[in-house]
Amino acid sequence: MSASSKKRDHGGGLDAAAAAFGGAPADWLDLSTGINPVAYPVGDLPASIWGRLPGDGAMAQLTQAAREFWRVPDGVEIIAAAGASPLIAHMPELARGAEAYIPTPTYNEHAAAFAARGQLNDPQNSANPVHVYVHPNNPDGRMWPDVGGPRRLTVIDESFCDVVPEQSHIARTAEPGVVVLKSFGKFWGLAGVRLGFAMALPETFRTTQNNTPLHDLMGPWCVSGPALEIGARALRDADWADATRERLAKDAARLDGMLLTSGAELVGGTTLFRTYALPDAATMQARLAKHHIWTRIFPYSDHWIRLGLPGTEVDWTRLEAAL
Repeated sequence: MSASSKKRDHGGGLDAAAAAFGGAPADWLDLSTGINPVAYPVGDLPASIWGRLPGDGAMAQLTQAAREFWRVPDGVEIIAAAGASPLIAHMPELARGAEAYIPTPTYNEHAAAFAARGQLNDPQNSANPVHVYVHPNNPDGRMWPDVGGPRRLTVIDESFCDVVPEQSHIARTAEPGVVVLKSFGKFWGLAGVRLGFAMALPETFRTTQNNTPLHDLMGPWCVSGPALEIGARALRDADWADATRERLAKDAARLDGMLLTSGAELVGGTTLFRTYALPDAATMQARLAKHHIWTRIFPYSDHWIRLGLPGTEVDWTRLEAAL
């Protein structure tokens, strides 16, 4: 397998976990991701939404809901896509061949996107004209209150920032060269919907492909009709968002209590996931896996293990017993 096609390390992977430790994937408690385990209640969807192509009106409603929820500045364009991943893959095209600085450790899809285009020869050189920040960072929760600039391109991935909206850099999208990315699946717990957003000035979204706007490169119907409807509903439900932030904060503190009692040290994280240090993270992962509880470890650290939040009292009891 070539380096470019090598499968990158992510959370999830219950099929492989079940193959190694037994049981069916449905038997497992998956704590390997940072996805809210108590998802937004989508409600009923009209039957017609499955049989027709998504319309411009539905996209307009979604982007207006996003503009209001995130308080996106006037004049800033909002591009919706089938998750943050395809948007991340297009970020190098906005850099116009420039190399990127990507402080590590962090979410590895950003480096993969720039490396695939030969724009990652010296990723730890902060003098590079492109900077990429994951804010809060995954997996250690590091915040980047000052991302600096101006520069050719600054990409701020706020996939986990909805738990701390007061820390958002969304106001900076009114500056040339600044892009903020948002992932719908994490905070709203609906990763399967596949919905993500990029926000920047229209001139920032001009790409190396004959100056083509990024929106045009995404193609028609880049978000499904059900995703348009669900996303608009959720983004308009501020009360649910407020209550969810309170619950997540309490549950993250509860998880810390369990792991610290078990001898782990807190590295950091967000209220959607927590990263801990242990003498041997792989041993802890295997120990929990024997109870069909899946967690995340990292190829660059023998000590770090990351856990998401259990979603029910049954799940909490199951984790406590395994620990």
